[in-house]
Amino acid sequence: MLSRMDILRLFLGSILVIGVSGTPPNVNQPRSFFVFGDSLVDNGNNNFLVTYARADMPPYGIDTPSHRPSGRFSNGLNIPDIISEHLGSEPVLPYLSPDMTNEKLLNGANFASAGIGILNDTGVQFASVLRMSVQLAYFREYQERISGLIGASQAKELVNKALVLVSVGGNDFVNNYYLTPFSARRRQFALPNYVTLLISEYRKIMMTLYESGVRRAILLGSGPLGCAPAEIALHSSNGQCATELQAAADLFEPQLVKLVQEVNAQLGDHVFIAANTKLMHHNIITDPQAFGFENSNTACCGQGPFNGVGLCTPWSSLCENRDKFVFWDAFHPTERASRYIVEQMINGADEYMKPMNISTIMYLDSNM
Repeated sequence: MLSRMDILRLFLGSILVIGVSGTPPNVNQPRSFFVFGDSLVDNGNNNFLVTYARADMPPYGIDTPSHRPSGRFSNGLNIPDIISEHLGSEPVLPYLSPDMTNEKLLNGANFASAGIGILNDTGVQFASVLRMSVQLAYFREYQERISGLIGASQAKELVNKALVLVSVGGNDFVNNYYLTPFSARRRQFALPNYVTLLISEYRKIMMTLYESGVRRAILLGSGPLGCAPAEIALHSSNGQCATELQAAADLFEPQLVKLVQEVNAQLGDHVFIAANTKLMHHNIITDPQAFGFENSNTACCGQGPFNGVGLCTPWSSLCENRDKFVFWDAFHPTERASRYIVEQMINGADEYMKPMNISTIMYLDSNM
């Protein structure tokens, strides 16, 4: 019986044939989908918590069919929603939603919570949030619930065949290490040593996911930390990305790729995929006009320099055409920018997705 690595080698050997025939791998294959992490992927869990990290007020959601906020930190859909579109599935519900009924459980669940990080002390200023340890505990509870619905064997298979998305790490810099000039973590660690700590703790999260039955997980990188309007407003006078935070991302991204390679080698399979979101954002930030954007350093919604100060609220300055902006608020991309990011995740080359993109994942798994 062929292993996944054997199938991957066969697939890579057939890429030229696929390219000539013009028949791409079938990505539109519904499967259960699980989401863990922070505000980049939170779709409403924080609505049900007593926390300052929330997006349940206008103009969040202004470009959705209802034009109403849902808890997504976006003017419309976010990254998990757009991935669900490509999977041919409806967006999974936040796990804390009262609408998470038996039938909806089988689609998967979103456990993400804005403000959290790899470390438990990240985001303490936001009060009640679902830290990664809590998200993973809810995932175990989820599996117990579906075991009661469809039986333990089928529940295990559902998780084994699911696609998982994890977005964590950015807050460990912007809302922990660099939160203040004299933060506790900054006094405790030099930046390289802090990154080493994050990678060590991330490995524990990855192994917990694997031990919980996860077999395909995409790990988003830290993104362009210094290019967020909030950081430009705080650290830059000319609109350029903040160099110190970009240096942190430059350290973190390659070590995450190395971690993925090491863990996959240990497991003997391509369980984890590293998505270089810093590089994906780099294209539209450095040359926005080439991708149909007009502005890449100012938030559509906000106040102060670069609209990067404070929260996006009903009283904030709001741009008219969200499709022309890379950033929706002080930290988060617009729906259109998220669509560009997901396109790289679906079809991007090795420099964006290591060791493979989502199209390749779907092709391989359709042959299992």
